Amino acid sequence: MASKGKGGATVAAVAGLADEIARSLGLRIWDINFVKEGAEYFLRIFIDKDGGVGIEDCENFSRAIDGPLDELDPIEQGYCLEVSSPGIERSLTKPEHFTECIGQKVQFRMIRPVDGERDFKGVLASFDSGNVEVTLDNGKGFVFNKKEASFIKLDDFNM
Repeated sequence: MASKGKGGATVAAVAGLADEIARSLGLRIWDINFVKEGAEYFLRIFIDKDGGVGIEDCENFSRAIDGPLDELDPIEQGYCLEVSSPGIERSLTKPEHFTECIGQKVQFRMIRPVDGERDFKGVLASFDSGNVEVTLDNGKGFVFNKKEASFIKLDDFNM
């Protein structure tokens, strides 16, 4: 799950509970983030299912996790719970995201330029031990470590 430091401990504490509740509702957890934005803290849980997530799924999950999350009490400060779909152009962050999305169009930005370019698009060819292989739109293969990219996400607008 995507979070670092203290937020990472919060995400780890919430993950098991969220996964159990999601499965009971026929959903799966795509990602969990605990972030501070300005003076506010947000616990964001992204849910998914085959065929896509609707507003009812988000409402049902939110209601189902609210009480158990209060009982678990993994967050000492006040926060806002947000439950949503990962949406189009969803970020790929976990190994299972990459495995699930092999063969799909992706876009990514490298932290450091490669041959003067930072932004690339292509088809996700493989993922192994953090190494990502993409067949770029120009037909060339491009292999890099996931840590070398600032983001990697589905390119749903160019399917």
